[in-house]
Amino acid sequence: MKKAGRMRLVLALVLLAASASGQGREERGRRLMEETLTALGGERFRAMRDRVESGRAYSFYREELSGLARATIYTRYLNPPGPPAPGALLVRERQSFGNNEDRGAVLFADGQGYQISFRGARPLPAETLERFRETTLHNVFYILRQRLEEPGLLMEWRASDLWEGQRVELIEITDADNRSVTVYLNALTRLPVRQVFYRRDPKTRRRIEEVTVFSKYREVSGVQWPFVIERSRDGEKVFEMYSERVEINRGLSDELFLLPANIKILKPLP
Repeated sequence: MKKAGRMRLVLALVLLAASASGQGREERGRRLMEETLTALGGERFRAMRDRVESGRAYSFYREELSGLARATIYTRYLNPPGPPAPGALLVRERQSFGNNEDRGAVLFADGQGYQISFRGARPLPAETLERFRETTLHNVFYILRQRLEEPGLLMEWRASDLWEGQRVELIEITDADNRSVTVYLNALTRLPVRQVFYRRDPKTRRRIEEVTVFSKYREVSGVQWPFVIERSRDGEKVFEMYSERVEINRGLSDELFLLPANIKILKPLP
Protein backbone atom coordinates (compact mmCIF):
# COMPACT_ATOMS: atom_id res chain seq x y z
CA MET A 1 0.00 0.00 0.00
CA LYS A 2 1.37 3.38 -0.93
CA LYS A 3 2.17 5.91 1.79
CA ALA A 4 -0.69 8.27 0.79
CA GLY A 5 -3.12 5.37 0.91
CA ARG A 6 -1.93 4.30 4.35
CA MET A 7 -2.33 7.87 5.63
CA ARG A 8 -5.90 8.03 4.33
CA LEU A 9 -6.68 4.71 6.00
CA VAL A 10 -5.22 5.84 9.34
CA LEU A 11 -7.16 9.10 9.15
CA ALA A 12 -10.39 7.25 8.37
CA LEU A 13 -9.85 4.89 11.34
CA VAL A 14 -9.15 7.84 13.66
CA LEU A 15 -12.30 9.65 12.52
CA LEU A 16 -14.34 6.44 12.91
CA ALA A 17 -13.02 5.91 16.45
CA ALA A 18 -13.73 9.53 17.37
CA SER A 19 -17.26 9.25 15.97
CA ALA A 20 -17.90 6.04 17.91
CA SER A 21 -16.55 7.63 21.09
CA GLY A 22 -18.76 10.67 20.59
CA GLN A 23 -21.83 8.52 20.00
CA GLY A 24 -21.00 6.51 23.12
CA ARG A 25 -20.74 9.67 25.22
CA GLU A 26 -24.05 10.96 23.87
CA GLU A 27 -25.82 7.65 24.52
CA ARG A 28 -24.42 7.44 28.05
CA GLY A 29 -25.24 11.08 28.77
CA ARG A 30 -28.81 10.73 27.54
CA ARG A 31 -29.27 7.49 29.51
CA LEU A 32 -27.95 9.06 32.73
CA MET A 33 -30.27 12.05 32.36
CA GLU A 34 -33.20 9.67 31.78
CA GLU A 35 -32.24 7.96 35.04
CA THR A 36 -32.11 11.37 36.71
CA LEU A 37 -35.59 12.17 35.46
CA THR A 38 -36.81 8.87 36.91
CA ALA A 39 -35.10 9.60 40.24
CA LEU A 40 -36.82 13.01 40.38
CA GLY A 41 -40.24 11.42 39.96
CA GLY A 42 -40.54 10.55 36.28
CA GLU A 43 -43.94 11.45 34.89
CA ARG A 44 -44.94 13.17 38.13
CA PHE A 45 -41.99 15.50 37.68
CA ARG A 46 -42.88 16.13 34.03
CA ALA A 47 -46.50 16.76 35.04
CA MET A 48 -45.50 19.48 37.53
CA ARG A 49 -47.55 22.52 36.52
CA ASP A 50 -46.55 24.85 39.32
CA ARG A 51 -44.53 24.98 42.52
CA VAL A 52 -44.38 27.09 45.70
CA GLU A 53 -41.19 27.20 47.78
CA SER A 54 -41.25 29.06 51.09
CA GLY A 55 -38.55 29.54 53.68
CA ARG A 56 -35.52 31.70 54.44
CA ALA A 57 -33.48 33.44 51.74
CA TYR A 58 -30.05 35.00 52.20
CA SER A 59 -28.19 37.27 49.80
CA PHE A 60 -24.48 38.01 49.96
CA TYR A 61 -22.09 40.64 48.67
CA ARG A 62 -18.40 39.74 48.59
CA GLU A 63 -19.06 36.77 50.88
CA GLU A 64 -20.69 39.02 53.51
CA LEU A 65 -24.37 38.66 54.38
CA SER A 66 -26.19 41.63 52.83
CA GLY A 67 -29.81 40.64 53.31
CA LEU A 68 -32.16 38.00 54.67
CA ALA A 69 -35.90 37.60 54.51
CA ARG A 70 -38.83 35.28 54.61
CA ALA A 71 -39.22 34.32 50.98
CA THR A 72 -41.82 32.60 48.86
CA ILE A 73 -41.05 31.68 45.26
CA TYR A 74 -43.96 30.90 42.96
CA THR A 75 -43.19 29.10 39.69
CA ARG A 76 -45.61 28.25 36.91
CA TYR A 77 -44.65 26.30 33.79
CA LEU A 78 -46.09 27.13 30.37
CA ASN A 79 -46.83 24.36 27.87
CA PRO A 80 -46.42 25.19 24.16
CA PRO A 81 -48.58 23.36 21.59
CA GLY A 82 -45.50 21.79 19.94
CA PRO A 83 -41.78 21.24 20.57
CA PRO A 84 -40.27 24.28 22.31
CA ALA A 85 -38.21 26.63 20.16
CA PRO A 86 -34.53 26.87 21.15
CA GLY A 87 -34.12 29.59 23.76
CA ALA A 88 -37.87 29.97 24.44
CA LEU A 89 -38.56 30.85 28.08
CA LEU A 90 -41.64 28.90 29.14
CA VAL A 91 -42.02 29.83 32.78
CA ARG A 92 -43.38 32.57 35.00
CA GLU A 93 -41.92 33.33 38.42
CA ARG A 94 -42.82 35.55 41.33
CA GLN A 95 -40.40 36.06 44.21
CA SER A 96 -42.09 37.53 47.28
CA PHE A 97 -40.29 38.72 50.39
CA GLY A 98 -41.46 39.58 53.89
CA ASN A 99 -44.86 39.16 55.48
CA ASN A 100 -46.74 41.46 53.08
CA GLU A 101 -46.08 39.87 49.70
CA ASP A 102 -47.78 42.64 47.71
CA ARG A 103 -45.31 45.16 49.11
CA GLY A 104 -42.09 43.35 48.33
CA ALA A 105 -41.85 41.11 45.28
CA VAL A 106 -40.02 40.54 42.02
CA LEU A 107 -42.03 39.38 39.03
CA PHE A 108 -40.74 37.67 35.88
CA ALA A 109 -43.41 36.94 33.29
CA ASP A 110 -43.68 36.95 29.49
CA GLY A 111 -40.28 38.53 28.90
CA GLN A 112 -40.87 41.36 31.36
CA GLY A 113 -39.87 41.95 34.96
CA TYR A 114 -40.85 44.31 37.78
CA GLN A 115 -39.69 45.17 41.28
CA ILE A 116 -42.90 45.63 43.29
CA SER A 117 -42.94 47.80 46.42
CA PHE A 118 -45.35 50.08 48.28
CA ARG A 119 -44.40 52.81 45.79
CA GLY A 120 -45.50 50.82 42.75
CA ALA A 121 -43.95 48.56 40.12
CA ARG A 122 -40.56 49.49 38.68
CA PRO A 123 -39.37 47.77 35.48
CA LEU A 124 -36.25 45.70 36.06
CA PRO A 125 -33.05 46.57 34.20
CA ALA A 126 -32.44 44.67 30.97
CA GLU A 127 -29.32 43.14 32.53
CA THR A 128 -31.39 41.62 35.36
CA LEU A 129 -33.91 40.18 32.91
CA GLU A 130 -31.15 38.67 30.79
CA ARG A 131 -29.48 37.13 33.84
CA PHE A 132 -32.79 35.55 34.89
CA ARG A 133 -33.32 34.24 31.37
CA GLU A 134 -29.87 32.67 31.10
CA THR A 135 -29.99 31.25 34.63
CA THR A 136 -33.36 29.63 33.92
CA LEU A 137 -32.39 28.21 30.52
CA HIS A 138 -29.28 26.64 32.08
CA ASN A 139 -31.11 25.20 35.10
CA VAL A 140 -31.11 21.39 35.06
CA PHE A 141 -34.62 21.11 36.55
CA TYR A 142 -36.01 23.52 33.95
CA ILE A 143 -34.23 21.59 31.19
CA LEU A 144 -35.74 18.28 32.34
CA ARG A 145 -39.22 19.79 32.74
CA GLN A 146 -39.39 22.03 29.68
CA ARG A 147 -36.59 21.44 27.18
CA LEU A 148 -36.22 17.69 26.59
CA GLU A 149 -38.07 17.87 23.27
CA GLU A 150 -36.19 20.95 22.11
CA PRO A 151 -34.50 20.47 18.70
CA GLY A 152 -30.70 20.31 18.86
CA LEU A 153 -30.42 19.56 22.60
CA LEU A 154 -27.37 17.35 23.27
CA MET A 155 -26.42 15.51 26.46
CA GLU A 156 -22.90 14.11 26.68
CA TRP A 157 -21.21 12.19 29.48
CA ARG A 158 -17.89 13.82 30.32
CA ALA A 159 -16.36 12.00 33.29
CA SER A 160 -16.78 10.17 36.57
CA ASP A 161 -15.26 12.08 39.47
CA LEU A 162 -15.28 12.87 43.18
CA TRP A 163 -16.93 16.06 44.46
CA GLU A 164 -17.42 16.93 48.13
CA GLY A 165 -16.70 13.31 49.08
CA GLN A 166 -19.30 11.76 46.78
CA ARG A 167 -18.96 9.97 43.48
CA VAL A 168 -20.48 11.98 40.66
CA GLU A 169 -21.15 11.67 36.95
CA LEU A 170 -20.55 14.82 34.89
CA ILE A 171 -22.99 15.47 32.04
CA GLU A 172 -22.63 18.39 29.63
CA ILE A 173 -25.91 19.65 28.17
CA THR A 174 -25.67 21.89 25.09
CA ASP A 175 -28.50 23.50 23.10
CA ALA A 176 -28.78 24.66 19.50
CA ASP A 177 -27.66 28.18 20.50
CA ASN A 178 -24.47 26.76 22.05
CA ARG A 179 -25.57 27.30 25.64
CA SER A 180 -23.81 24.75 27.80
CA VAL A 181 -24.15 23.60 31.40
CA THR A 182 -22.25 20.84 33.21
CA VAL A 183 -24.43 18.89 35.65
CA TYR A 184 -23.00 16.79 38.51
CA LEU A 185 -25.15 13.75 39.29
CA ASN A 186 -24.75 11.72 42.46
CA ALA A 187 -23.52 8.36 41.20
CA LEU A 188 -25.86 6.41 43.51
CA THR A 189 -29.08 8.42 43.56
CA ARG A 190 -28.68 10.10 40.12
CA LEU A 191 -30.00 13.33 41.68
CA PRO A 192 -28.35 16.61 40.59
CA VAL A 193 -26.01 17.96 43.28
CA ARG A 194 -24.21 20.74 41.36
CA GLN A 195 -24.26 22.58 38.06
CA VAL A 196 -21.80 24.97 36.42
CA PHE A 197 -22.21 27.27 33.44
CA TYR A 198 -20.55 30.39 32.06
CA ARG A 199 -22.04 33.58 30.70
CA ARG A 200 -20.69 36.89 29.43
CA ASP A 201 -21.05 40.22 31.18
CA PRO A 202 -23.21 42.24 28.74
CA LYS A 203 -21.04 45.35 29.16
CA THR A 204 -17.48 44.12 29.59
CA ARG A 205 -17.91 40.72 27.87
CA ARG A 206 -16.00 39.21 30.77
CA ARG A 207 -16.57 35.49 31.32
CA ILE A 208 -18.56 34.82 34.51
CA GLU A 209 -18.83 31.45 36.24
CA GLU A 210 -22.23 30.59 37.73
CA VAL A 211 -22.40 27.64 40.15
CA THR A 212 -25.49 26.22 41.88
CA VAL A 213 -25.44 23.48 44.54
CA PHE A 214 -28.54 21.39 45.39
CA SER A 215 -28.99 19.41 48.62
CA LYS A 216 -31.45 18.15 51.24
CA TYR A 217 -33.81 16.45 48.80
CA ARG A 218 -37.26 15.55 50.06
CA GLU A 219 -40.27 13.95 48.42
CA VAL A 220 -43.14 16.30 47.62
CA SER A 221 -46.21 14.83 45.93
CA GLY A 222 -44.09 12.08 44.38
CA VAL A 223 -41.36 14.49 43.25
CA GLN A 224 -37.87 14.74 44.73
CA TRP A 225 -36.96 18.41 45.26
CA PRO A 226 -33.91 20.09 46.89
CA PHE A 227 -34.84 22.08 49.98
CA VAL A 228 -31.44 23.84 50.04
CA ILE A 229 -30.16 25.77 47.02
CA GLU A 230 -26.89 27.74 47.07
CA ARG A 231 -25.53 29.93 44.28
CA SER A 232 -22.09 31.44 43.78
CA ARG A 233 -20.66 33.69 41.10
CA ASP A 234 -16.98 33.62 40.23
CA GLY A 235 -16.29 31.76 43.46
CA GLU A 236 -18.22 34.16 45.71
CA LYS A 237 -21.46 33.13 47.43
CA VAL A 238 -24.40 35.28 46.26
CA PHE A 239 -27.61 33.49 47.36
CA GLU A 240 -28.95 30.75 49.62
CA MET A 241 -32.49 29.44 49.93
CA TYR A 242 -33.55 27.15 52.78
CA SER A 243 -37.05 25.94 52.07
CA GLU A 244 -39.24 24.97 54.99
CA ARG A 245 -42.15 23.99 52.79
CA VAL A 246 -42.54 23.08 49.12
CA GLU A 247 -45.89 22.52 47.41
CA ILE A 248 -46.47 21.17 43.90
CA ASN A 249 -49.52 21.61 41.62
CA ARG A 250 -51.30 24.07 43.86
CA GLY A 251 -53.25 25.51 40.93
CA LEU A 252 -51.66 28.96 40.86
CA SER A 253 -53.82 31.55 39.11
CA ASP A 254 -52.87 33.92 36.30
CA GLU A 255 -53.51 36.89 38.60
CA LEU A 256 -50.51 35.96 40.74
CA PHE A 257 -48.21 36.71 37.80
CA LEU A 258 -49.95 39.89 36.66
CA LEU A 259 -49.55 43.42 37.97
CA PRO A 260 -52.63 44.82 39.75
CA ALA A 261 -54.65 47.02 37.40
CA ASN A 262 -54.36 50.08 39.65
CA ILE A 263 -50.64 49.83 40.49
CA LYS A 264 -48.41 52.76 39.63
CA ILE A 265 -45.73 52.02 37.02
CA LEU A 266 -42.52 53.75 38.08
CA LYS A 267 -39.70 54.94 35.84
CA PRO A 268 -36.83 52.49 35.34
CA LEU A 269 -33.70 53.28 37.30
CA PRO A 270 -30.99 54.98 35.21
